[in-house]
Amino acid sequence: MADRCEVELKFRISERNAIEMQLQQRGAVEQAGVSHRDAYFNHPTRDFRTTDEAFRIRSVGNENWMTYKGAVIGTTAKSRHEIEIGFAAGPDTAGQFAEMVKLLGFRFVREVCKSRSTWVLDAQGTTFELAIDHVPELGTFLEIELITDSDQREAAEREVWGLAHSMGLSVAEPRSYLD
Repeated sequence: MADRCEVELKFRISERNAIEMQLQQRGAVEQAGVSHRDAYFNHPTRDFRTTDEAFRIRSVGNENWMTYKGAVIGTTAKSRHEIEIGFAAGPDTAGQFAEMVKLLGFRFVREVCKSRSTWVLDAQGTTFELAIDHVPELGTFLEIELITDSDQREAAEREVWGLAHSMGLSVAEPRSYLD
């Protein structure tokens, strides 16, 4: 089985309502809105900012996940290997896991908090996940994402760009919420 990778484009948006109307008109289904609290860490012997990797602990309500995102491998979209693993629920558990990671030598970088509304869109046999994120210090963004086998990455990049262009989006935001 091929490795899985995330193919993502992010766009700064100023007209959230217009984007939501487009999604509704296309038949996208809105999921429950949530708040994310992401604690990012840097590796003890390599600089993730330089390698374009990411390691975080994400808390959404009472649920927790640890996520590793590999270096960007795509040329037209932000494509990367991603591993996400859920672990025991609760804020105490997230705090204990963060403490363990620090004891292993990882350095805390920053916490990013955002509100997110997620939409699922089935278009011509492809299921896209779209997220409208509001990050208080940075603004509002639309992320368009596909999870695919790494050997299908280039096709997925074309599909993500195709959807973006059909929505009138052409200038992707290359920076992460950490930059």
